[in-house]
Amino acid sequence: MQQIRTQDGGDYWQLLTRPAARRQEVRPRVKQILESVQLTGDTALRELTRRLDGVELEHFELPREEWFPRSETVSGELQQAMSRAAINIYYFHQSQWSPEELKVETSPGVFCWRRPVPIQRVGIYIPGGTAPLFSTVLMLGIPAQIAGCPEVFLFTPPRSDGTVDPTILFAARLAGVHRVFRVGGAQAIAAMAWGTETVPAVDKIFGPGNVYVTEAKAQVAAQGVAVDLPAGPSEVFIIADEAADAAWVAADLLSQAEHGADSQVVLATPSQRLARATLQELERQLARLPRQELARRALQQGVCLITRNLNEALDIANRYAPEHLILMVQDWEGLAERVKHAGSVFLGYLTPEVLGDYASGTNHVLPTGGTARAYSGISVESFIHWITFQQADRKGLRLLGPTVELLATAERLHAHARAVSLRRKMVEGDTQI
Repeated sequence: MQQIRTQDGGDYWQLLTRPAARRQEVRPRVKQILESVQLTGDTALRELTRRLDGVELEHFELPREEWFPRSETVSGELQQAMSRAAINIYYFHQSQWSPEELKVETSPGVFCWRRPVPIQRVGIYIPGGTAPLFSTVLMLGIPAQIAGCPEVFLFTPPRSDGTVDPTILFAARLAGVHRVFRVGGAQAIAAMAWGTETVPAVDKIFGPGNVYVTEAKAQVAAQGVAVDLPAGPSEVFIIADEAADAAWVAADLLSQAEHGADSQVVLATPSQRLARATLQELERQLARLPRQELARRALQQGVCLITRNLNEALDIANRYAPEHLILMVQDWEGLAERVKHAGSVFLGYLTPEVLGDYASGTNHVLPTGGTARAYSGISVESFIHWITFQQADRKGLRLLGPTVELLATAERLHAHARAVSLRRKMVEGDTQI
């Protein structure tokens, strides 16, 4: 990690700039994939699956009579752990959701309210490969279940033998997924966006993925397809004080670094002793990681900031707007009150970020790349859209009508004004037009 003292001046923000994504590099290829699926449907999916995944598939959907038995091959111990995580995720998301309709009389005789309606068909993308993210199935499927989405479809790349990882299938059962499709990459996003002969289009696309998936989501969103939130490489920003354990700090940094070479890891501390000890711990722990090469490449672009104090560290974190923010400090209550921009915050020495990754109950699908300044992580409301209603009785139209007519006329929208005046004259007993 690069180490710098903020009090020395210099543009340390240059070091905190997220590396340019490869999206521009892959953009033409993704566009080609999307267009081929849009034009030739299943034919394109079969060719892309054969070429990119090395699998020949006749049918993309995994029949329920196949995926239920395969899900049972997950060990009993892991099934129990996944079930415990699912319960916590369910409890937290259920507690944040209230479908109550509140009717407001905005003017005498004019009533307004809104009704939550679950998105009817959602698609969740789950990366496969060397790290099948079964935890993300729970993070997306459970809120969709609570929201009452009638159709939840899961898309994930097939393994080399055409099967789907059993952990993903077991998580799909826990999360209430209705159908599973063996399609991955940008082609899966295209299939979800526009459908094919055998793969139904969905109303909204959810889920993380590599640079091809991220770019595909951006391109279909530009064409009017709903997607969840801007996604990018995983990030962690740790603020630690003198009393923090360097081994724990290093472990938390590495837990994000092992996601991939483009993961973003930042440590901000006023303690030079802790910074030195953490860098030493990183080397010691790296040597024991199976994914050490990926993690090492991520650390090479990581930053260790020696700040003047904890307040400066938090100011920098708020400006950086990280996906994950860990406050590994004794007085975490005071700092937590001043957090303005972060996807999810982990408080105190005993709350590693990985609790949120798996089982604390909060959602781990979070905004990255600084978008936490305006975006929130996935919640039940991500799977809901709200429809507003209004109704006026005779009194409401009579009292509010003149105001609307005046406003519409001032905007020179005379048909707008007439839509009110015709009704108002009738209500007031003057039927002449």
